[in-house]
Amino acid sequence: MKKQNIKISGLVSFLTLRMTIAAAEYPYPIVDTSQTTAYGNVEGQDAHYAGNAPSYQVNGDGTVSDQVTGLMWTRDPGEKITLDEALAGAETCRVGGYSDWRLPSIKELYSLVQLNGTDPDPMSAASGNLKPFIDDTVFKFVYGDAAKNERIIDSQFASRTKYVSTTMKGDATLFGVNFADGRIKGYGLRDPRGRGAKTFFVLYVRGNEAYGVNQFKDNGDGTVLDEATGLTWMKSDSVEDMDWPTALAYAENFEYAGKSDWRLPNAKELQSIIDYTRSPDTTDSAAIDPIFESTAIINEGGQKDFAHYWTSTTHAGIQRSDTAIYFAFGRALGWMTDRQSGKKILMDVHGAGSQRSDPKVGDASVYPYGRGPQGDVIRIQNKIRLVRGGDSVEKIDAPATEAVKMETQSVPSTPAHIQTPPAPSGARFISRLDRNGDGKIAGSEFDGPPIHFSHFDKDHDGFISEAEAPAGPPQLTLPRAPRR
Repeated sequence: MKKQNIKISGLVSFLTLRMTIAAAEYPYPIVDTSQTTAYGNVEGQDAHYAGNAPSYQVNGDGTVSDQVTGLMWTRDPGEKITLDEALAGAETCRVGGYSDWRLPSIKELYSLVQLNGTDPDPMSAASGNLKPFIDDTVFKFVYGDAAKNERIIDSQFASRTKYVSTTMKGDATLFGVNFADGRIKGYGLRDPRGRGAKTFFVLYVRGNEAYGVNQFKDNGDGTVLDEATGLTWMKSDSVEDMDWPTALAYAENFEYAGKSDWRLPNAKELQSIIDYTRSPDTTDSAAIDPIFESTAIINEGGQKDFAHYWTSTTHAGIQRSDTAIYFAFGRALGWMTDRQSGKKILMDVHGAGSQRSDPKVGDASVYPYGRGPQGDVIRIQNKIRLVRGGDSVEKIDAPATEAVKMETQSVPSTPAHIQTPPAPSGARFISRLDRNGDGKIAGSEFDGPPIHFSHFDKDHDGFISEAEAPAGPPQLTLPRAPRR
């Protein structure tokens, strides 16, 4: 069968060719996220920088060659299977006539992510207006099957990378990429519905066994070069926490080690420096090589932990573009309901090294039990680690721009540097929790963590009044970051 060449979106002609040549110089070239739209007028977003444009060759024998990474993939994931079946299947796979297939590492698998997809409503059953986070003109992709009692987002693909700790209540955990909702999470190997072992879609990979293997070099000037990717990183993080527009502005105005071209990394760049052999529970560290310095934090449960780190990549849904991607270099915490007591319990639900998202701005205390199916903690104020260089990265002066689309559900109240109209009162918050009808909320009525009660109780009288309660959602106008 004649080979079919497929070129994926990105810069064209000479620039695309130059990037492909540059990628060949490194054993671990980072494939661009394919996010070409900037959301709002904030400088320094993912779309302002173009990297190695995805480029695939469909070989006509059930395989796909990635012309950036040097990896070859099976094209059809088939039916969902367990981890044990996936590992055994790699040994017997003969697609394309090859016998050296392997289950991909989480870094190999994440190379296929394209972050111009659409994050679905996990409760929706319709997929007609959605775009997956993988090129479905190249790879076979399906959303979760409602006929099998699945959610639309149940399209998790397995890697061979196990979490070195555990999630939930001590579950052995495997990292995977969900190409339906554009996230990396650790998945417990037991089916959460009690149907034996959890099953995944599987794509096998072969070739370039150096892909995903870092080669860090301390430059002695507060920076670290990864000779595998060509990227130079700040050795230390920002120490301070900040919201997303502040993080972008900070990066665009940063000068260090004689360089002024620092940027907030996109999601695929930041994922490249995660060390999945490390975690707070097993190495008392962030999930990153110890050549880097990582600021410890005290998490929502009072434990020593490590931060979430912003990327420059927006995580857009159908009705919103007000969240951005972060990686959890510490525990990926969430509030789960205990089935026996009915109480919310804070636990590591997805593992250090997971990719999730936060609102770009706002007040995290509006989300006392997080949000999403696993109650992902919401911080909004996250740390950053800046990057520069990479011979394949080009600055784009005028990417396509869209206004920031807010969620139709509750949107948090916002900090002073965001322009907002007057906010409504906290009456709705009071009416929801005021069980005895006295017009205020006592500690026994509050349904969030004590630290959040203390945050709201500004006069420390033991009650949250309507004036102290969080208000309803104003609309946001994100500020333009100052230019260098």
